[in-house]
Amino acid sequence: MFQLENKYYLYAFGLIPVFIIIYMVINIWRKKALKTFGDMTVIQILFPDVSKSKRFWKFILFCVAFAFVVMGIVNPQVGTKLEEVKRKGADLMICLDVSNSMKAEDLQPNRLEKAKQAISKLLDKLEGDRIGIVVFAGQAYVQLPITTDYSAAKLFLESISTDLIPNQGTDIGAAIDLAMESFGKDEGKNKAIVVITDGEDNEAGAVKSAEAAAEKGIAIHTIGMGSAEGTPIPMYRGTVREGFRKDKQGNTIVTKLNEQTLEQISAAGNGIYVRASNSDAGLNNVLDAINKLEKKQFDSKMYSDYEDRFQWFISASLLLLIIETFLTERKSKLYQRLNLFGNEKQ
Repeated sequence: MFQLENKYYLYAFGLIPVFIIIYMVINIWRKKALKTFGDMTVIQILFPDVSKSKRFWKFILFCVAFAFVVMGIVNPQVGTKLEEVKRKGADLMICLDVSNSMKAEDLQPNRLEKAKQAISKLLDKLEGDRIGIVVFAGQAYVQLPITTDYSAAKLFLESISTDLIPNQGTDIGAAIDLAMESFGKDEGKNKAIVVITDGEDNEAGAVKSAEAAAEKGIAIHTIGMGSAEGTPIPMYRGTVREGFRKDKQGNTIVTKLNEQTLEQISAAGNGIYVRASNSDAGLNNVLDAINKLEKKQFDSKMYSDYEDRFQWFISASLLLLIIETFLTERKSKLYQRLNLFGNEKQ
């Protein structure tokens, strides 16, 4: 198992483009300064030992050394000891809507990102429970099989976007059915499914799927993302908004939270319905309901020991900095001799 101890320091990589800009500005300033002394051709003749390529390679060595320093601070860790431990907890499958309507920004930064932030906070509060993730739009797929590895769950969660499923739509019933299958054949009242969506179900059958889950003792909780008033669905090219999605007639599509459908699904699944807001995504209420579930003991494997790997990156950084320090901006004597020899042949 691989993990990053201090992953927030990865933002330091954003300084590398800044270094590149500074390097380019200094080069431009240097050229302008030299031109004030005379013609560049004459200056190059007066200073034949100066190497432009070595200056460039010194900068590259500095940037790579800086990158290694950052990775050393982040401290990649590798799991070395896998143990089997006994845990007691509930099984939880989260069904997350990734249809285009989840890009709507009536929740900040948008519905999908707000849901992902809430799930990440939920993972921090789980103790011994197993969790899995199903993503759905027009179809449903298992994004994360049920596991106790919360670090892996966060990695999978970060990769979720509306581009995961090309077949658009919102089939909540298919997501619930797939989540039930993901639990396996074990029975018991220690299982729950949380459906996070705006409720715009394009397919029938979600309530029937919830009823089928309830018959197996699986509770279905729903969290509504969005507003009842509705909002357009933005379209972006990179970070630039290009407008809003339109239908075939050219009208702007407005997506609304369908609370009635979500209330029916949760009622049929003996669960609760919570409407998310900018201050509270509703998962705290769901967590309270999950904690009331019957806890089951099960075996799981987890890494108990991790070895640091920061020393590799720090060592590489020191080596590159030493090379950069001793690398002068003068042309080597060997290069000058070869160049002189070439000129003589001509």
